[in-house]
Amino acid sequence: MSHWLAVALLGLIEGVTEFLPVSSTGHLLLAEHFMLRHGWLERHPTQLFNVVIQSGAVLAVLAVFTQRVRELVLHWRKPENRDYLLKLGAAFLLTAGVGLLMKKLGLELPENARPVAWATLLGGVAFVGLEAWLRKRPTSDRITWGIALAVGAGQLLAMAFPGTSRSGATILAALLLGLNRPAATEFSFLLGIPTLLAAGAKESFDALRDGTPHEGWAVIGFGSLVAAVSAFLVVRWLLGYVRSHTFVPFGWYRIAIGILLLGWIGTGMGG
Repeated sequence: MSHWLAVALLGLIEGVTEFLPVSSTGHLLLAEHFMLRHGWLERHPTQLFNVVIQSGAVLAVLAVFTQRVRELVLHWRKPENRDYLLKLGAAFLLTAGVGLLMKKLGLELPENARPVAWATLLGGVAFVGLEAWLRKRPTSDRITWGIALAVGAGQLLAMAFPGTSRSGATILAALLLGLNRPAATEFSFLLGIPTLLAAGAKESFDALRDGTPHEGWAVIGFGSLVAAVSAFLVVRWLLGYVRSHTFVPFGWYRIAIGILLLGWIGTGMGG
């Protein structure tokens, strides 16, 4: 297989799975191991590649939410917009501050699939269980400070335990505190804009400063472009889906992927 085609497939997987609550890390890890085993890749993609293509995917959110972002930025003096921006900012600062500390402590994406498999599986169980618990319970579209901070904590949980899924953890946190699905999805996606762009910018800056070996920038850019296009289509679809559907199918899907990963590890191929 062409190296560029392998990069395109990784970008596609990232774009499709980044904003679905199914763990993009779990899917990328599975795909990377498969490609390495079959000679489609010579080595694991670098941390830089995996983080920066997430930034490409988040550009899709900017495209889908252009009107909403414009309203928040241009009319920030409106009390409801200012309140929303302050809560987004608080959730981001919580993630950025603690996330930088975690990075300094040596947190990196794992090459071993076992913790990712368990996080994927347990996250699926959490979605199925939470949706059963939420049935017939009242929900609201009002984002409280408690919800905002819980969503920020959800991002930290996803950083600490890859496979948890950033979107999955943040949406779960919001649902648990009574936010309805459309509002929880929107807040999670909008919070992803500064979070993932900042992560990509920092990783790029560190690579340029330290001279760490990585894929060529053209390769990273191509993977990011594919991720952006595929994520755009997924985000538009998901926003319509959550208006009248639960996240239960994603929960069962995660359980299946988690079991598949654990079985794959049991064969000795997953590390």
